[in-house]
Amino acid sequence: MNLNNIVIVLARPEESRNIGSVCRAMANNGIKKLRIVGKREDYDDEKVRVLAIHAAYIWEQAVFFDSITEATADCSIAAGTTRRRGKKRNDKLLLPEEFASFAQTAADSGALVAAVFGNERTGLTDEEVLECTMGVTIPSDDEFPSLNLSHAVQIICYEIFRMKSGSSSGYTPLTLERLNRTTQTIADSLQKIGFFKITGRSDMENFWRNVLSRSVLSEGEAAYIEKVFNKAAGLIQRQTNQPEEDQE
Repeated sequence: MNLNNIVIVLARPEESRNIGSVCRAMANNGIKKLRIVGKREDYDDEKVRVLAIHAAYIWEQAVFFDSITEATADCSIAAGTTRRRGKKRNDKLLLPEEFASFAQTAADSGALVAAVFGNERTGLTDEEVLECTMGVTIPSDDEFPSLNLSHAVQIICYEIFRMKSGSSSGYTPLTLERLNRTTQTIADSLQKIGFFKITGRSDMENFWRNVLSRSVLSEGEAAYIEKVFNKAAGLIQRQTNQPEEDQE
């Protein structure tokens, strides 16, 4: 596992000390890239450093963004951690070890992989989950299911660390920003042939984006998929536009 390609994203964290604990959890497992949805000036630098201890360098190098989408644009996988299931939270939630397996394939191929954690009190909102491409859940007792933010980060980072290896698949998977172009091409083609109503486009794009991100596509594979959908839509449109006598 190339741990340099693992990114931890904290969405709207409230407590500065929790960020410090997250830094320490990351350092324990050799993961150094921290991105935060928020503003650096909203957090108490001293409180972060008190709990980060010798991992304060992770805080110093942390990068800040306005949204999860921006924070993961250069990643190939964005996994949102959640304990709640629902229509907008993906039908299947991976266990930490299952996600680590996906992460290994992508990270060893040179792609960035993001594990996204929500606010300490509310977790990820439905809208924030939709910004991710897969869901990950950490099983816990029903009587006390909520995990401390740094504990959740520690568990995910540990499972990734366990997958550490030197293997490589020899190609660079797509970023989510590039993958969005492929999902748009698929949706455009399906819309042209009347596969779904305009109101269903968003769900269709989310479906293909999530499925394709788990496949860790190369540029060549994405281009081939786009070619297939464009050609299929073109063929169907030409057949539809032919005079009736030509179709017999």
